[in-house]
Amino acid sequence: MMQFSLTAPAKLEFGRGKAALVAPAAVKMGQRVLLVRGRSAVWADTLHADLTVAGCTVTVVYGQGEPDLPLVLDLLGQVRGQGADVVIGVGGGSVLDLAKALAALVPAPADPMRYLEVVGEGKPLEAAPLPFIAVPTTAGTGAEVTKNAVIGIPEHSRKVSLRDDRMMARLAVVDPALTDGCPRGVTLASGLDAVVQVIEPYLSCKATVLTDALCRDAIPRGLSALNRLMQGEDAQSRDDMALCSLYGGLALANAGLGAVHGVAGILGGVTGWPHGLICGRFLVPVLRDHATAPDLPLDTENRLQEVRQWIADAMGGSPDLAFETLENWIEDAGLPRFSTMGGSQTDEIFIANGAAVSSSMKGNPVVVPADRLAKLVKTVLCA
Repeated sequence: MMQFSLTAPAKLEFGRGKAALVAPAAVKMGQRVLLVRGRSAVWADTLHADLTVAGCTVTVVYGQGEPDLPLVLDLLGQVRGQGADVVIGVGGGSVLDLAKALAALVPAPADPMRYLEVVGEGKPLEAAPLPFIAVPTTAGTGAEVTKNAVIGIPEHSRKVSLRDDRMMARLAVVDPALTDGCPRGVTLASGLDAVVQVIEPYLSCKATVLTDALCRDAIPRGLSALNRLMQGEDAQSRDDMALCSLYGGLALANAGLGAVHGVAGILGGVTGWPHGLICGRFLVPVLRDHATAPDLPLDTENRLQEVRQWIADAMGGSPDLAFETLENWIEDAGLPRFSTMGGSQTDEIFIANGAAVSSSMKGNPVVVPADRLAKLVKTVLCA
């Protein structure tokens, strides 16, 4: 008999105007609010004012790029003594990860390393996280509906996850209007991340009928929306991109990811390069590798053919040349190359060895030996 499970927020709201629901929902959870926000997330000012009028005491913390352990430790020292009943994250995926981590670690009695995967002990949280409300202002990571927070560990030159089912948002509010006018470069990188995060779960060996349904809708939707947004601002495309990102978060939380994210977690930790940039540049090379893998399962071969067709439908050209079409489109859209950022100096063997044992690789549909992965990494970094 068919079996699957679903991990998702307690409540999810999607649609334009839904951001107005956040303040009333937060007030019901408590009067002491820890607001974790991005500096460019201007709607957070409105939320802050609404919470203050409702009688809440609001402590504001600003995200500073992708969160790392020193930042998390510093902020924990600042906010633990002030008390919080609820944590609200307003911003891109990095801000939401930071908010999620603080919500989990403020009540935790031990050093954060006790709970971190790979580099730490990976122990479960002893105390339940604080209630968490997630409000994304970019369409990319789907972090509003995932149960983990990605944290950089500088001394190990990698990113790892703090993970617990109870870290799921009590409420996730996806209001596409908050993404309107997002800068073109951010839209491109975050949008490619969103697309990767529906392609990888669709190809994952842990895919389910539920995640398949989400990905089959989201892959063509996201590709078409991103293509249109590179040509100009468009509200319907913003809505479609936000939905693609949301579906990606749900899909990866329940079906896992793959080699693109396996590499991104290590390469991002070593270089500090934006996550979406890394995912965007590695997507096509990884798809090509899998398409020619000697152990490619028939089901994966069929799914890759579907992906080719969706790319062709969104970007033009024939399905047989879809990977080349997408690669050329990414180049024409202006996604930076690693070679312009000093990528050729990065140790591809270190990256490959770390990626090979990452949690993301557990969902990869084919085995990619470390030496083959190292060659792929070197080729992409030097391109």
